[in-house]
Amino acid sequence: MNEITRVGVDLAKRVIQVHGVDVTGRVVTAKALPADKFAAWCVQLPAGCIVAMEACGGAHHWARKLRGYGLDARLIAGHFVAPYRMAGKGGKNDANDAAAICEAAGRPHMRFVSVKTPVQQALLAIHRLREGYKEDRTACINRIRGLLTEFGIVFAQSPEALRMGLADVLEDASNELPGIARLAIQEARLHWIELECHIASCDERITAHVRSDEQAKAAAQLSGIGPVTASALIATVGDFKQFKSGAQFGSWLGLVPRQNSSGGKTQLGGITKRGDDYLRTLLIQGAKSAVMTAHKRTDKISHWLVQLLARVGWQKAVVALANKNARIVWALLAKARVFDPNYVSVMPQASLAIPGNTAV
Repeated sequence: MNEITRVGVDLAKRVIQVHGVDVTGRVVTAKALPADKFAAWCVQLPAGCIVAMEACGGAHHWARKLRGYGLDARLIAGHFVAPYRMAGKGGKNDANDAAAICEAAGRPHMRFVSVKTPVQQALLAIHRLREGYKEDRTACINRIRGLLTEFGIVFAQSPEALRMGLADVLEDASNELPGIARLAIQEARLHWIELECHIASCDERITAHVRSDEQAKAAAQLSGIGPVTASALIATVGDFKQFKSGAQFGSWLGLVPRQNSSGGKTQLGGITKRGDDYLRTLLIQGAKSAVMTAHKRTDKISHWLVQLLARVGWQKAVVALANKNARIVWALLAKARVFDPNYVSVMPQASLAIPGNTAV
């Protein structure tokens, strides 16, 4: 065990595969361990040993636990691991995955996922539950609407129209809705109300987080970033200093163009859509609202947005604002700056070339 310097771990619920190598890359151990014996095995590793895992369910818990043992626990995104699997796509199994994780962790330029704290994961749990309740609400509304259509009762597509008229339909004895159907749809209506209460409860917790967190307050000042987006940004990213620049943060969110460049010729396509889908969706949805109301505001960002909208169109303007908001949030939180909607960036002036001196 003392010879092991790096371990790749393929996590699972019951069996955990480990792949350990020494400083020269020679395989020292490769075996499967029961999940309840994995922690005891890790305690025997030398202090500072790198233990790499894919960023999957339970990975953050294990990373925190292993760091408590004095180990260097690291998390790697799954799409960074796949290219290092020697057997390729057709040879995927636990042993090959653990070996690929171990190999990927040894690359000098590998990018790792920051380990989330229990508080971050608790906040994200609220966000995930809220999204689930929203999906259930949409399904419930569509279910009620579809069942009523079978009896010739048609409502407008707006959920508000269904909410306002559903009670009257259930009380109206002149329609052909049978009694057993009335009771079933009434239960579905109560389920809809219950889902609305759950969503409101999640919103209250998210709002309380934004009010109590200075970073979330700073992010919520931007047009296009509301309490939900601000809370999700803080809970997901944590330390914004892990990104070198706002451009890198925007790229991590998948808000930059996809490239297919070669031979010195640049070819840009649609956005890459990499990174966290939830964050990117929130930023783009908020940007849509900000673009629609940009003409009502007088700050410089809104003026830029109105001009951009006229020049490149709706979709590109929305994505551009989402990317700009991501960069501004990084600047605010990584450099502890104060948001100024009328701030104008100034390009640094190049030093004049003086004989005998080297121009910067």
